[in-house]
Amino acid sequence: MTDRAKSSDEQSSAREPIVFVVEDDASMCRALTNLFESVGLQVKVFSAASEMLQTKLPDVASCLVLDVRLPGLSGLDFQTELAKASIHIPIIFMTGHGDIPMSVRAMKEGAIDFLTKPFREQDMLDAVVRAIAHDRKRRKEDRIVTDLQALFETLNTREREVLALVSSGLMNKQIAAELGLAEITVKIHRGHLMKKMGARSLADLLRKAETLDVRRPKPQQ
Repeated sequence: MTDRAKSSDEQSSAREPIVFVVEDDASMCRALTNLFESVGLQVKVFSAASEMLQTKLPDVASCLVLDVRLPGLSGLDFQTELAKASIHIPIIFMTGHGDIPMSVRAMKEGAIDFLTKPFREQDMLDAVVRAIAHDRKRRKEDRIVTDLQALFETLNTREREVLALVSSGLMNKQIAAELGLAEITVKIHRGHLMKKMGARSLADLLRKAETLDVRRPKPQQ
């Protein structure tokens, strides 16, 4: 295989979903690895939460299969640490000692599922499929926001003011009075900002403003 073909294969592989497993039981790690690889998923195993925290995660759709009881940092505390670090990976908990308060805490903090050992392989696979689909959706939404934010950054100060007032429902005449401008000037600013934001219509512009949470500034007291 040529270096170019190998590089292409590696890039393709890197885009495939990954299931991360944090589990200190070697036999369970082998079983989960075999299960996930049997349906074509990539698997990366860690024996402790600290190992995963020290690893740079690839920018691909993924999920985390996490044991509740681990050496050092527990699974539930690891979930909290990931949230603090703004790592939004969907988590599937597994435990041989689950209880209701534990599962309630995990689900309230965003876990996809909480499986008690021994679990059915199909239940685990179903949970992983849901988790990866959830992560794909989140990543798509994040990309949309990032792209819109980049467009918003191209607006000058006046165009941002006009956008905020348009998004609050004001007409051009009202915006002109608010900003002390001629109505024709407001129309020009509005046309420029619509073009910069890639808005096909007023409704499209309003949707984008809502996505970015662009709001009319509150009057100062």
